[in-house]
Amino acid sequence: MIDFVSFIPRAVAQSIPLMYGSTGETISEKAGNLNLGIPGVMYVGAICGVIGSFFYEQSMAGQPLNGFLAIAIPLLCCLLGSFLMGLLYCFLTVSLRANQNVVGLSMTTFGVGVGNFFGGSLMKLAGSDVPSIALSATSQCFSRRLPFAGSTGWFGKIFLSYGFLAYLAVIISLIASHVIERTRTGLYLRAVGENPATADAAGIGIDKYKYFATCIGCMIAGLGGLYYVMDYASGVWSNDAFGDRGWLAIALVIFTGWKPKVGILASMLFGGLYILYLFIPTGTNLSMKEIYKMLPYVVTIIVLVITSMRNRRESQPPESLGLPYFREER
Repeated sequence: MIDFVSFIPRAVAQSIPLMYGSTGETISEKAGNLNLGIPGVMYVGAICGVIGSFFYEQSMAGQPLNGFLAIAIPLLCCLLGSFLMGLLYCFLTVSLRANQNVVGLSMTTFGVGVGNFFGGSLMKLAGSDVPSIALSATSQCFSRRLPFAGSTGWFGKIFLSYGFLAYLAVIISLIASHVIERTRTGLYLRAVGENPATADAAGIGIDKYKYFATCIGCMIAGLGGLYYVMDYASGVWSNDAFGDRGWLAIALVIFTGWKPKVGILASMLFGGLYILYLFIPTGTNLSMKEIYKMLPYVVTIIVLVITSMRNRRESQPPESLGLPYFREER
């Protein structure tokens, strides 16, 4: 039997990077931009936060960190790095009208390369004997739990045992869902993604909304990378340690039908599937463990097949997704 009191917090912690990534990608895709560079954006967001944290810890020379600065510096560095990645993507795809698939894949490779380069450089600066950087002091600020969580039994372990970035992910998803579905800005955003020619004729700034949505989406996705390093990995940066979480985040956008609020539960489902093999006893049967590791990807394939077969309009992507807009063809 699975110990759910232990399993659920681990699944939630695993789901937070996916939630940030899928929410950011949903906002971008609602404006018609298919940003396949989300894995690279998350990587850059993480390494920028690590750089800021590393130099702040070095400047303190073993003294106690200021809690506010220990959070604010890596957070701002992460948001700045992710914003610049979004700006680069928009410049290439919106201003220069380059192919969105090619640019996205290139940015993923570029982001991973940037992360590994600066990660390796920091390891040399730190004189580390192992291929990793440990920012334990900063991590303690990010992963600090509510003070009364330990005295509330199983309820505290399931609902109150997370750092602030975990709760922020849920809040951002709910706000994004409200803005997209209930506000004039969301209406204009959806119009740009569905039919940019009609939106342009109505006086909506196509480029402005595409830049805005993609840059905001990248900044949100970058927070997923920062959470992974500072909270989930306890402040330890290792090159190529992210795995395929960025790609799962993109798949989650389709799984949720482009609805950020649905992405909250969907991310937790995928997070649970991602670590299920650790909680199901398989003994010495390693082949069964490998099969359990495949579950998130099997579910992704099944969802893609079902989504392709459904004809409901609300489960379909924006009509202009991935297509450059040429005003001259209006």
